[in-house]
Amino acid sequence: MASLLQERGVHAKTANTADLENLLKESPGVLVVTHEALDPAATATIARFLQRQPNWSEIPIVVLLDRAASQSRIQAALSAAWPHSRQIFYQRPVAALELISGIQSALLTRARQRDVRDYLERETELRRELNHRVKNILASVVSIFEMTRRGATSADGLAEDFKGRLRALSNVHSAAFDAGGETVPLMDVANSILAPYSSDGQSGISIEGPEVPLSREAATTLALCLHELATNAIKYGGLSQPEGRVRLEWKIASSPEPTLTLRWTESGGPSVVEPSRVGYGTRYMRAALTSLFGEHPDFIFAPDGLHFSIRGLLSRLSPEPTD
Repeated sequence: MASLLQERGVHAKTANTADLENLLKESPGVLVVTHEALDPAATATIARFLQRQPNWSEIPIVVLLDRAASQSRIQAALSAAWPHSRQIFYQRPVAALELISGIQSALLTRARQRDVRDYLERETELRRELNHRVKNILASVVSIFEMTRRGATSADGLAEDFKGRLRALSNVHSAAFDAGGETVPLMDVANSILAPYSSDGQSGISIEGPEVPLSREAATTLALCLHELATNAIKYGGLSQPEGRVRLEWKIASSPEPTLTLRWTESGGPSVVEPSRVGYGTRYMRAALTSLFGEHPDFIFAPDGLHFSIRGLLSRLSPEPTD
């Protein structure tokens, strides 16, 4: 039988009762047995294997009967020993083509079962990933609320700032979803955060830089920081005047290691004076960007407008490579 199957391109192994348990551990596609080989020990070994099958599995068992054997009696005995099992009976002699066709059909059924297994495993992994992402989002929302509450001077100010930061968080998650992967282009992050500050296609904001893939965590941090800069610019800086301008640009230097430098430059707004008190948004940016880039950001309150810059290794912003 094994030779016949192998001639037809079906991988087959033989086993006696003593070897049967080890063979079943390999989770074969189909089990082919003669009813004469089903002594009490072999029948019990197969029964234990069937009881341990995962939910997706229902191994087909092809039983070859002798012509003189009573099919109804053997079938009743095996159904009692192996309840809910999938049994296929052939009475010998049987045409080789018929038997091979039946076994191949059973193997196809087994392949469908494994497809179901793979689907269930992917679904389980996706559920775990979704749970992880939701927890991270909720943790971000709590952190944003605490950050906003500490810097708020009124209930209306708290509500407005909190809504703005949540919109920034929402925009970066939309950019990540549209990107369709684990990386988010820096240009998409910048556009998603700064697009609300354009009016009728006109904007005082220019954005320029090469393609830079960001991890989701890096994209979220930069989105919130760009939102802080844009909010400050619209209230007090370069975007508070019709002729005001903001330029966001980034460059990559390749030596000795790839390094990203990002700059935010405001002009055309009211004369800038360095504030006497550092707001919580600025404190958040300094802490978050230092942690992300490994370097401290620079805030220069020049009379003609705010100049902000940050630099760090590109490897700190991109997702870790996977095997």
